[in-house]
Amino acid sequence: MPEKFRTLYYVLWIGHPVLQTAIAAVMFHRRKYREFKYFFAYLVAQIVTFAIVFPASFYSYTAFFYFSWFGTAIGVVLGFQVIHEAFLDVFRPFHTLRDLGTVLFKWAGLVMLLVAGVVSVSTGSSDSVPWVQAIMTAQRCVRIIQVGMVLFLLFFARYLGVSRRQQSFGIALGFGVFAMIELSLIASWAGNHLGNGWMNLINMSAYNGALGIWLGYMLSKSPARDVGSILLRPQRWEQGITEIHRPLAADSLIPMFEGMVDRAISRTHGPIAPEPEPAPAQSVVQMNGLELSGLLAKAASKTE
Repeated sequence: MPEKFRTLYYVLWIGHPVLQTAIAAVMFHRRKYREFKYFFAYLVAQIVTFAIVFPASFYSYTAFFYFSWFGTAIGVVLGFQVIHEAFLDVFRPFHTLRDLGTVLFKWAGLVMLLVAGVVSVSTGSSDSVPWVQAIMTAQRCVRIIQVGMVLFLLFFARYLGVSRRQQSFGIALGFGVFAMIELSLIASWAGNHLGNGWMNLINMSAYNGALGIWLGYMLSKSPARDVGSILLRPQRWEQGITEIHRPLAADSLIPMFEGMVDRAISRTHGPIAPEPEPAPAQSVVQMNGLELSGLLAKAASKTE
């Protein structure tokens, strides 16, 4: 790498802990580390990793190699947790959707570990050891999940009543933008369209841009979610998943009442029964009354 590129590379690299420290300080001052604890832990881990890896790069390549990949593994795990944390904040009003998303994230993490393990075992490259291949594969899987998360928020924010000024949206946006640039750089490098020097410079600049996005969102005040902005569509999703997760019990009174209503309706719309004929006893009583009144009239006329 030429000397001017090397100087620019170190300037961009030193900018990482400076911006990360500023973001962590703002979060600590505004008590945001309690709301986004994994994101705060990610920033602290990156600062500690830089404090170890940067001096090691001048004295021992072996120490630099192992510490840098160890820090990358920690960043992969925490980066996955940060996206899950942003997802939970977005779906905070919808408890059932949030629980479903948590299950999906767990399965995604398990699949990611399985893919990383298979790639590390089946790789035949002699350029890198298997555990390095596993970390690289897991990192790319996390980058893909981060891109998917930011695309999901961009397209479905209005359905969920999520403001693009919310800090959870900014965290996902920073990760998503950096992930898209890094995956594009990896594809260009694999196709021999980009050298190592330019790839490292662009990647460093992209990460500094993501740090700038996070710093801007942490300095700005996140708007409170308006209850009226919770739209009907996610509420229907919430209700549908709740009904699937919690079906009606077998001894519920609702089926019994429905059966009673159905029977009442069937009786109402059934054939009209014929009117019953008058009972013989009633006709006898009526005839006896008429005969008695006639006899009394005749007796009165004779008396006169």
